[in-house]
Amino acid sequence: MTIHDLVGSYSIQGSNQVESEEISYHGILTLSLDENNRIIAEWIIDDHIQNGLGFYKNEILVINFNYKGQDKMIYKGVAVYRFIDKDILDGFWSEKHGNPLYLGSEYCVEINRLEYLN
Repeated sequence: MTIHDLVGSYSIQGSNQVESEEISYHGILTLSLDENNRIIAEWIIDDHIQNGLGFYKNEILVINFNYKGQDKMIYKGVAVYRFIDKDILDGFWSEKHGNPLYLGSEYCVEINRLEYLN
């Protein structure tokens, strides 16, 4: 798999950085490339947008992300994904100010393969 194979939109379901691993959100993750072939990520979860910049090597995608909270503060974190195949990512994430005892999780399926999330 090459970095160009990652480009696209993915349906996501995830759990927050809390004790429970129940699905707590759904959304869309869009991956594109900048002029230096670095990953540009945008998550849209409800009316909330998060942005990130990352890199890919050996079937592992790492993205440093940030977003503006409802309190107008900027929150930062890192997401790590493993490619199960070219259409499915399985990952975990952590925010700087999140609960350090837990990791958030995300499962992503490329939009043209939505049958996996149903």
